[in-house]
Amino acid sequence: MYKAIIFDVDGTIIDTEKVILRALKRTLENELGKTYKEEELRFVLGIPGEEALKKLKVPRIKEIHRKWTEAVAEGGGDISLFAGIEEVIQHLANGNVRLGVVTSKLREELRSEFTPFGLDGHFETMICADDTCRRKPDPDPLVACMEALNVKVGETIYIGDSSYDNQSAHAANVDFGLAYWGAKTTEGYQAEYIFKKPSDVLCLL
Repeated sequence: MYKAIIFDVDGTIIDTEKVILRALKRTLENELGKTYKEEELRFVLGIPGEEALKKLKVPRIKEIHRKWTEAVAEGGGDISLFAGIEEVIQHLANGNVRLGVVTSKLREELRSEFTPFGLDGHFETMICADDTCRRKPDPDPLVACMEALNVKVGETIYIGDSSYDNQSAHAANVDFGLAYWGAKTTEGYQAEYIFKKPSDVLCLL
């Protein structure tokens, strides 16, 4: 049995896909006069916002990232927990396993988009994009989380929905569990576990 289960946030615990893509689409239209289809922007899901903007080759990255973040916050009412994930986290927190979070969100974004759901207290440590010099898919965020939880590589599994999550886990020599409910595909992933629904995670106990 694993001693620690570390979760990603977007696409794993909270469903932010529509809010993030709509906010980015609107921000790019307002700031740059460029129109994108949401499907063209899907690649940004699961990676740090500023890195996504670099890939889009936009100017004034920090300013546009701030406006994008504000637009996401304005649509925050459309962010929701995936069905069943709250009960799973509560069950795990009451068990014999340590819980952590590693996310590509900045600390401020985590507070505004995740904290309102009242789950922070179930996690012993939460590593955000601004907590390490290098971000996912680098192993550093996961290594920092394991150090904070005082667990070893073979005692830890990371659960996420993006290729960056998968790459980060294996770069850190940690097992990876694919949150299929967020990823919606298994193509291109190398996962030790594929969880079709949140309750499947309880098989780790």
